[in-house]
Amino acid sequence: MQAATQPAQFTREDEHALAQAIAAGDRAAFELLMRRYNRRLYRLARATLRDDAEAEDALQEAYIHAYRSIGQFRGEAALGTWLSRLVLNECLGRLRRSSRRQNVLPIAGAIHEIDIDAMVQDTTPRPDEALVRRELRDMLERKIDALPDAFRVVFVLRSIEEMSVEEAAECLGIPEATVRSRHFRAKSLLREALAQEVDLAERDVFEFGGAHCDRIVAAVLARIDEQG
Repeated sequence: MQAATQPAQFTREDEHALAQAIAAGDRAAFELLMRRYNRRLYRLARATLRDDAEAEDALQEAYIHAYRSIGQFRGEAALGTWLSRLVLNECLGRLRRSSRRQNVLPIAGAIHEIDIDAMVQDTTPRPDEALVRRELRDMLERKIDALPDAFRVVFVLRSIEEMSVEEAAECLGIPEATVRSRHFRAKSLLREALAQEVDLAERDVFEFGGAHCDRIVAAVLARIDEQG
C-alpha cells in the first residue's frame, strides 16, 4: 500500500464536490480520496481483522464498493465516516464468512506511568532510537491485537487516528458514552499487558552468565596465578 497522508479537514461542501466528481468518473478525484483516507481506513481494517494482508484486501474491496456507490453519498455524515462504515461492513462480513471467531462482536451496532497515547504517536526517532522504537511498536501492536474486538477498534480510532469521541461514535454507530468507556478500558488493559512485559524484563536486567561469567572467572584466576 502506498504511503498516505493524514486526512485533510474537508468542509462538507468540499466532500460533496469530491463525491460528485468521483461519481462523474473523475479518477484523479478518486485517487485523491484514497490517498487522504488510506491510513485511517487501513488501520481500522487492520484493527478489526488483525491481519495485514486481509486488512489490505478488505480495504481494496471497500474502495471498489465506494467507487461504485459514491453517487449515493448525500453528505449527511462526513465522507470519512461514510468510508469507515463501508470498511467496517466489509471486515465484519469477512469475519462472519470465515467463522474466524465463534462469537463476533457487532462492532458497528500496571504501570500507570506508561503513556499509551505517546507510544502510538507518529514521531520520527533519531537513528540510534530506531531499533528500540521498532521493538516497542511491534510489542504494542501485539498487545493491541490481543484486545477484545470492540475495545481494539475504539482504541485505534481514538488513540491512533485521533478521532474525537463524537467522530468515533458516529463512525461505529454507538453512543459517545460507550466510546469513552471502551477507550478507557482498552488503555487500562494495554497498561496491564505492558506492565507484565516490564515485570518479565526486569528479571533479565544486567544479565550475568555464560561468556561474561567465564571471562570474569578466567581473569580472576589468571591474576591469582600471576600473583602466585
